[in-house]
Amino acid sequence: MLTTNKKNRLIIVVPAYNEEEALGKSLDVLQNVLLTLIKQQKVSNESKLVVVNDGSKDKTWQIIEDASKQSDYISGINFSRNFGHQNAIIGGLTASRPYGDVFITIDADLQDDVKAIYEMVDNYLDGYDVVYGARNDRETDSRFKRWTADTFYKLMNKIGVELVPESADFRLTSGRVVDELLDYPEQNLFLRGILPSIGFPSTVVYYKRKERELGESKYPLRKMLALAWDGITSFSIAPMHLVLFMGILTTFVSFVMLFYTAIQYLNGHVIQGWSSLMVSIWFIGGIQLIALSIIGEYIGKVFKETKKRPRFIIQDNLLK
Repeated sequence: MLTTNKKNRLIIVVPAYNEEEALGKSLDVLQNVLLTLIKQQKVSNESKLVVVNDGSKDKTWQIIEDASKQSDYISGINFSRNFGHQNAIIGGLTASRPYGDVFITIDADLQDDVKAIYEMVDNYLDGYDVVYGARNDRETDSRFKRWTADTFYKLMNKIGVELVPESADFRLTSGRVVDELLDYPEQNLFLRGILPSIGFPSTVVYYKRKERELGESKYPLRKMLALAWDGITSFSIAPMHLVLFMGILTTFVSFVMLFYTAIQYLNGHVIQGWSSLMVSIWFIGGIQLIALSIIGEYIGKVFKETKKRPRFIIQDNLLK
């Protein structure tokens, strides 16, 4: 195992949105982890916690400012408004890259086990550039959430998107991986899919995810579904293939209906069925709307990319 030196400056990036209830405790826990690693001489004394306030409406930024005044190991950046979780991670990595050599991202609610950080750092010192944190079970989730998660990973695998199963945004990345990641200019970020595509030596650390102790989840079902949809449409045109398949299927059904109508006509059954006509109209209309919506989604993403607007705006920066 390598020994510590000034090149092992660890930056723990913590995205936070309306986390005033949990953030104080989270900072204490994470700072203790950081100080332990420094004491063990696994990371540099120049290591820091960098909290990214993603446009919170509560006292999150005030807590960050107060903590930074009390500790040299805590710093933060403040977005001008809410830009979303993925952009908060990218913003934190961008702002802190000059100050660090290895980076860990973890959410402020600390449902991810901070003890896994020790193993992540050990793996980094053993030569791994990326260390993914992955859950070893989903006992804390509802049956519906477990089913949707399993379905999502299977679907992404089917359409050719490489993901680390049960891994979210709790991970360690080396400086050179962060440099490659920051070269990705796209607006529609899905970091769980981008990181595996970069390559470099990687491994996985498994841990048991805890239930949230304080505050409310910032990722309800609506946001989770939106993130899943972003992941699918950002990495694959499989939905477009689905539209093509549905179009072919609809055409096949229309030929079957035409054949059926001809048989009925030859048998003297000339009265047209109102029900079959209505079903056909609704069926075809529904497929057309689905197709237009999926095509529109891709066009919308292209539209956003062409404008090249900033992914985040930093209003205040405490890094020094």
